Order: sequence, then C-alpha cells, then structure tokens
Amino acid sequence: MNTLQEQTITLHRPRPVVPHLAASDNAERWSVDAIEALFQLPFPELLFRAQTVHREHFNPTHVEFATLLSVKTGGCPEDCGYCPQAARYSTGVEASKMMALDQVLFAAKRAQEAGATRFCMGAAWRTPKDRDIEKVAELVSAVKGLGLETCATLGMLNEGHAEQLRDAGLDYYNHNLDTAPDFYGDVITTRDYQDRLDTLARVRHAGVKVCSGGIVGMGESHRQRAGLIAELANLAPYPESVPINNLVRVEGTPLANTAPLDPFEFVRTIAVARITMPKARVRLSAGRQEMGDAIQALCFLAGANSIFYGDKLLTTGNPDTQADLDLLARLGMQRGAPEMV
Repeated sequence: MNTLQEQTITLHRPRPVVPHLAASDNAERWSVDAIEALFQLPFPELLFRAQTVHREHFNPTHVEFATLLSVKTGGCPEDCGYCPQAARYSTGVEASKMMALDQVLFAAKRAQEAGATRFCMGAAWRTPKDRDIEKVAELVSAVKGLGLETCATLGMLNEGHAEQLRDAGLDYYNHNLDTAPDFYGDVITTRDYQDRLDTLARVRHAGVKVCSGGIVGMGESHRQRAGLIAELANLAPYPESVPINNLVRVEGTPLANTAPLDPFEFVRTIAVARITMPKARVRLSAGRQEMGDAIQALCFLAGANSIFYGDKLLTTGNPDTQADLDLLARLGMQRGAPEMV
C-alpha cells in the first residue's frame, strides 16, 4: 500500500478473525481454562481480538443508553455482601414502599427524553409475592406504552411470574449470577447458585430475554473471574444483555474494605465477555463513576456497547447524563441502539 487512502480500513470491515468458540454453537462449551487463557493474553492482543469480534456483529461507534430506577428500595432479607439494600447492614439506606405508577412514568419519560431506549425497574425483594408481581406488571405495561424497552430485576421468580410479566410487555429480566460458583458462598449465603439458575430458566421458558452478568472486584481470584464468564457464556443461549459491574465499596457492607480491582483487569473482563458472547449487549454498569474517562474508553474499545446512565444506580452514584454525552462526543461515538450488522 503506497497511499493513505489505500491504507484506510473501512469502519465495519472485520480484520482477520481469530478462531474462538461460540457458545451458541453448542458443539463445545467454553472451559474455564480456555477463558482464563484469554484473560492472560497480552493486553493489545486481547483488545484486538475483542474489537474484531465486536465489529463482526455491531457498529463499534454506537452505545445503548439504559436507565435503572429503584421502584422499591431497601429492606431486603438477603445477605449479599456487596449490597447496601440488605436490611441486616447499616448503610444509611432506608426501606421504602413501591413507587406509585405516576412517579415511575414521570421517571421513564425523563429517561426517554434524555435518550434512553431501555428502562429497567428494580425492587429489593428476595422473591416477590403474587401481589407484587401484579403491581410491577402494571408498571411494565405503562412504561412499554411509552415505546421503551422494559426490564425488571425483582429477585427470584416463582412459577408463573415470568409469564405474567411477559404478558404485561416485559422485554428483559435481569438476574445476575454475580460471581463464579466456587466463590458465591463467600459473598452470599441466603440463596444458592442453583436458585439463580432456576430463575433464569423460568425467564427463558416464558420467552423473556435474559439480562445477566456479575460483579468483579469482590476479592475473587483471577480464575474465578474466568469462572463467572464461563457460566454466562455456557448458558443455552447466553444472555442477550450482560452487565459487568465493578464493585462499589459501600460503608457498612462486608465488602466495604475490599482492595480495589486493577482497572485493566476490569477492561480485560469486558473484552473476554465480548469474545465469548459475541452477540450480547455488554453493559458497563456499577462502578463507572470511579473508572474515569480513559478506562471507560478502553472498555468501549474492548466491546462494551451499553451503559446505565443517570445520577444513580439503585442506591449508588453514577456519572451524570451530560458527562456521558460529552465523553461519547470526545470519542466520536454516539448513543443509540447497537443494532446487529
């Protein structure tokens, strides 16, 4: 190549594909060893592979904006070591009743005006009761009527709950696996891993899309981070949406004094999630406020194409909307649904 024009690579033209397993092929599963090997690649090589996969499936300049609203805060009986909403911890979070329909609709309209395409409603329950599901179904139906994608995260679901939410117009149900199976008991004891898998199975059976990811930086080992990604990538099919959270250390929770995760290790987690779940929307979730712009930019390069925006995620802080828009503008990127290419 002798001219700059000849050297220019079209934005969507994929570079040579590095062979990788596809979880949806079902011929082979992603082993923890294989995923750990990805984590151990030199940083430039890992990001190259992740960006190659990303460009095969998405416009790499588009980022989805989603909003998360806590419609019922605090008072949860669980003992999740990271969560300020657990009733047993003194974190300053007070329990509240479910928000009224008009309050939720007001928040959803504001989110839509600010560019959100998905609106997620969270409630601090272990397992919602039938009457709770009925109330949430009303909220889902109303938000869906605005033209937004709808998502809910309500804890474990009993038989019939996912179908009821589906019929109300629910698009996604969020239920994170949180971490690897062999580290899970170090973080949570009030439910087990199979409980989480059972809820995801109910959601799938009802025909609702799955949103499931995890939290890194809770003191897990390098291999346990690989174990989390393996669990997600080997779901059949893997989740359509994969939120990756960086632990927000909240005073009063058991994990408040956990050593912070190396930010490059977080970027590696995003890249490995993209490689192993190529068609998923990989979302930067909790912990963005502490990352800074440069690490977030690396996460986009590693294949993240969705963020939670707004000043709060349930009970923890988050960069404000204008800061997110300014960052995307500086990067030459734009908000918008990251449609498949």
